[in-house]
Amino acid sequence: MASPNFSPKLAVVIVGAGAFGLSTAYHLLERGYTDVTVLDRAEHLPAVDAASTDINKVVRTCYGDPIYTRLARQAIEEWRDDMWQNCYHECGVLNLGDAYTEQSIINDLEHGAKVERLYSPASIRAQFPSDLHNSGRLGTFTSLDVSSTSYFNHDGGWAEAERAVGLLMEHVKKRGVKVLPGKAVQGLVKDERGQTKGVRCADDTEYEANVVVLALGSWTASAFPSLNLTGKCLATGQSVATIQLTPEEAEEYRKTPVILDFRTGFYIFPPTHRNVVKFAIHAAGHTYTVPGSTTSTPRTIVSDPDSGLWIPRSILKELRVQLRGVYPALAEKPFSGTRLCWYTDSPDGDWVIGRYPGDSGLVLATSGSGHAFKVYSTLIFPCFLHHTVMTGCVSTFRFVEQCP
Repeated sequence: MASPNFSPKLAVVIVGAGAFGLSTAYHLLERGYTDVTVLDRAEHLPAVDAASTDINKVVRTCYGDPIYTRLARQAIEEWRDDMWQNCYHECGVLNLGDAYTEQSIINDLEHGAKVERLYSPASIRAQFPSDLHNSGRLGTFTSLDVSSTSYFNHDGGWAEAERAVGLLMEHVKKRGVKVLPGKAVQGLVKDERGQTKGVRCADDTEYEANVVVLALGSWTASAFPSLNLTGKCLATGQSVATIQLTPEEAEEYRKTPVILDFRTGFYIFPPTHRNVVKFAIHAAGHTYTVPGSTTSTPRTIVSDPDSGLWIPRSILKELRVQLRGVYPALAEKPFSGTRLCWYTDSPDGDWVIGRYPGDSGLVLATSGSGHAFKVYSTLIFPCFLHHTVMTGCVSTFRFVEQCP
């Protein structure tokens, strides 16, 4: 599909002030657009329950698809820019794995990444500070099959997600983008031909636009049921936990890498500057429906203040099991917090970015599928994804690198 022929003179309304929405606004500014408005349901931004409002996100280039590898490597260069005020921490990424990591290391090598194959538990343990070895606070990694592919990528680490979102929001506001909180968009305004020409908010205000970009993350399908995105943009809750360390404890783990275990989905970060260790299991996730709907809708601390941060008891146990295999001493400490981080998953894990079929005024920018934040620094709105049209709904899009 050819890229839409957008002009910088057009008025653009972006629904959602998270990673996709603000990145879209930024890159429109870079391309000369001057009439850009960002609307968000949250009264205070960044929205406390957005997936991107998080203490950290992984920045990795290990992908089985070379397109994503290339994008991630471009993003790392952007993360190093002064604009991000040291939000990016290049501690390296330890990839423990399976067939997926075998293809990933091929792609990383082909794109010039500094990687090191790890053939044994001893070589894996060698990637950690020696003090952890000597104290017995490091796992043995003997559960890895000898035929599995593990490797250390020196190019990668993690980004301070919430701070990065705040930085970009202030940046685009200073350059003229109108970022309006407390604007819950409830519907699309159509012209006589059925094409989108604006949005209508819960407070009855309307915003006209030549192009409307829906960047609502995990609220995309439930907020706009008429678009029939259920199954294409599926809201899934991923279980996350944290442990609060003392400053002394945190120093012991400060120089550890990000760990990704592609066999189990478990991943863990080094301590933050506030001495918090975050870890999670990336899996199929959990869905939630509100009465009268069959569309998965995020259940968060905003919609459910009493239990919006709870995660399933079974996942709590599994998190401890996985943590014990990496850092046995940490597995005995109490969790300081839990959260369901709501992703927007597409069926094949590709991002959904492109014009909605049959509507020249409507663009989707969503379905990060748990791996989009790393390219927050470089995600470009006019680079559309190829798509096929299914009866009555939008299909998963496929990235196309040609940009107008």
